[in-house]
Amino acid sequence: MRVVMVGTGYVGLVSGACFADFGHDVICVDKDADKVKMLLDGEIPIYEPGLDQLVAENMKAGRLAFTTDLQSSVPDADAVFIAVGTPSRRGDGHADLSYVYAAAEEIAHSLKDYTVIVTKSTVPVGTGSEVEAIIKKAKPDADFDVASNPEFLREGAAISDFKRPDRVVVGAEKERAQEVMRELYRPLFIHETPIVFTNRSTSELIKYAANAFLATKITFINEMADLCEKVGADVQEVARGIGLDGRIGSKFLHAGPGYGGSCFPKDTLALTRTAQQAGAPSRIVEAVVKINDERKKAMAQRVVDACDGSLKGKTVAALGLTFKPNTDDMRDAPSLDIIPALQAEGATIKAFDPAGMEECAELLKGVEFCDGPYDTLKDADVVVIITEWDVFRALDLARIKSLMKSPVMVDLRNIYRPSVMEDSGFKYHSIGR
Repeated sequence: MRVVMVGTGYVGLVSGACFADFGHDVICVDKDADKVKMLLDGEIPIYEPGLDQLVAENMKAGRLAFTTDLQSSVPDADAVFIAVGTPSRRGDGHADLSYVYAAAEEIAHSLKDYTVIVTKSTVPVGTGSEVEAIIKKAKPDADFDVASNPEFLREGAAISDFKRPDRVVVGAEKERAQEVMRELYRPLFIHETPIVFTNRSTSELIKYAANAFLATKITFINEMADLCEKVGADVQEVARGIGLDGRIGSKFLHAGPGYGGSCFPKDTLALTRTAQQAGAPSRIVEAVVKINDERKKAMAQRVVDACDGSLKGKTVAALGLTFKPNTDDMRDAPSLDIIPALQAEGATIKAFDPAGMEECAELLKGVEFCDGPYDTLKDADVVVIITEWDVFRALDLARIKSLMKSPVMVDLRNIYRPSVMEDSGFKYHSIGR
């Protein structure tokens, strides 16, 4: 099939490359000429394991192309995906849909034969209907349907998530549109992937509900971690004990400094605003948003406490800056709250992240970025593990101890065992243990 992907951000680029790998002919369109040139030159503007090879192979095979010209790309397409950004709108927290609506109008003017317009961006309930109205107004005689096909891609595992998903959700009002979507995802039938067909509004809400539920699980286990610290329990054993219950499950029960990233913060906030506007407020999700914001800000105090109440004149080694491993994404990362708070307490910050330092340098000032974990730890008074990259999981503890001024570690991801750290002579602080 012939596919046009509007937007070459994280969702658009991964989805376009994977559809091409399925055998479809895909054109990815972006207004950013520099980004398109970069992609045509074989450079990938985001960090995602395996994506560079996937893009290169499908470009070489002639199934994947990049352009700034939407007008010439749309007429021959069977499906046009809108995969542009929907950031939180300043002031009220609603999703900013201006890019979605602008894309819809531009697509409308180029429609020729029957085409399915698919919202791949995360959008609030009712967006599909608005997109349909925009297209009808711009081109009343257009032969088209609008469908919703939310993405469920985890950064760092996006290719696997696209090719072997738990499910595919499609919101389409008409059988004709459903048939196009079935054909697009036909390569997944061999894996017996469930495809959930529903109406557009339900599909749009499924995405928000899924992210809000996962954010709630993270926030719940973080609160249990705080309770564990007060009563002498171990949050990791609590998580295992409840996670073995099939009704609960073990995923997203890892205590830490709070969730961040491109999805959970903006999607939980957008859901609360939609629910309030609809007259059915989601008080649980509202509490999750508030608790998570407070938690990220409170993590710096744990470092202060580990240093006997003062960071004045001390050097903090920060390991990990991105919101999670295997991505360069700094959006709403806990480090963006923790590091400025440490600086406000008088600390000097040295930091290392395998992928996020370039972006972080634009967001945080006064940070010394280092070449590796051991370079970061040299002459530090305390080390704080913010992101659980694999490279931090098996550090040479004896070497760390020899490099640091004092062997103090604040492990916000619980990647080390307290008994091992104690035996190694560290003053060790973790979460919920």
